[in-house]
Amino acid sequence: MPVSNKLLLLAMSFLLVKHCIADFFLQTAFQHKNKGRYLHPGGLLHSLIHVVMTVPVFALLPPANWQRAAAILIVEYVIHYHVDWTKDQVGKRTGWTPQQNAFWRTLGIDQLVHGLTYVGILWALVTPGLAEAL
Repeated sequence: MPVSNKLLLLAMSFLLVKHCIADFFLQTAFQHKNKGRYLHPGGLLHSLIHVVMTVPVFALLPPANWQRAAAILIVEYVIHYHVDWTKDQVGKRTGWTPQQNAFWRTLGIDQLVHGLTYVGILWALVTPGLAEAL
């Protein structure tokens, strides 16, 4: 059965709100300060929080099977972790500060990639025969 536009907008809204909560309300100094240290528990935990908070969207758009659900969560985890790690690396290597436009551009790109990840999640949830489509 086709998914309604309203349901897709609700799911996208949920993912954007969860992103805001996970990044700006639940993220601790331990997570934030250590996202640039590859495989540090702080960055790993931050990405895990994002993935756990994605699971409720499956109530709106149930995955075709548990394998697809697991694949979506694993891919989100890997993307989120590496986007955050990359942004931190760029910030440390360039020394850009909030007083510089480049800092805000980097933050904007970071947030854009996270948002596009959510578009991908929704696409994966509503596309039957996904493996065959690729």
